Amino acid sequence: MKQQIVQNVGELPTYGFGPRSGPWWGAMSFMALEGMGFAIAVGAYLYLYAVNPTWPIGASPPDLWPGSVETTLYLLSIIPNQYTNRVARRHNLRKVRVCLIIMSLIGIVLLVLRGFEFAHLNTRWDNSAYGSVVWLILSLHTTHLATDLGDTIVLTVLMFTSHAKPRRFSDVTDNVFYWNFVVLAWLPLYILLDWVPRL
Repeated sequence: MKQQIVQNVGELPTYGFGPRSGPWWGAMSFMALEGMGFAIAVGAYLYLYAVNPTWPIGASPPDLWPGSVETTLYLLSIIPNQYTNRVARRHNLRKVRVCLIIMSLIGIVLLVLRGFEFAHLNTRWDNSAYGSVVWLILSLHTTHLATDLGDTIVLTVLMFTSHAKPRRFSDVTDNVFYWNFVVLAWLPLYILLDWVPRL
């Protein structure tokens, strides 16, 4: 006689945080792919830097102030971002709403600053190989910044509607995780784009 083991899984949670969440693994895969894209672009930049006797080619280094202000704001954004993670894990809807609004505003300010940064690169994308690779790297990171901002705004709107279910708090923590990637990816790029041309 065959014995059949049956277990009622109806009481198991329908969502989780971190590695217990499917979207978290999707974000990890997405970040791995994006990290490779950054690695290829940085490799191209360093190759061009190594084979050219003068760097930057036909341009002066980017103005420091836009990238430096951005970097400061990125580093400061870690504080409300980590607080967002904490209150989301506690399912504190009121505080999550406030934190998501703050993170959305930070993202908007950073996008505006990014516009100034493009304007102060002191080279056009079609000016030289230097101009092309700098614009490529900055455009790649801008895409990630805009993607995360869009995700944050969507989550903010959802948390003010009937869609603010417990599962959404897990989505908020995944968004926090991705923002950390955006910040960490920017730090070496800031040194590469703003300081390497001054060496």
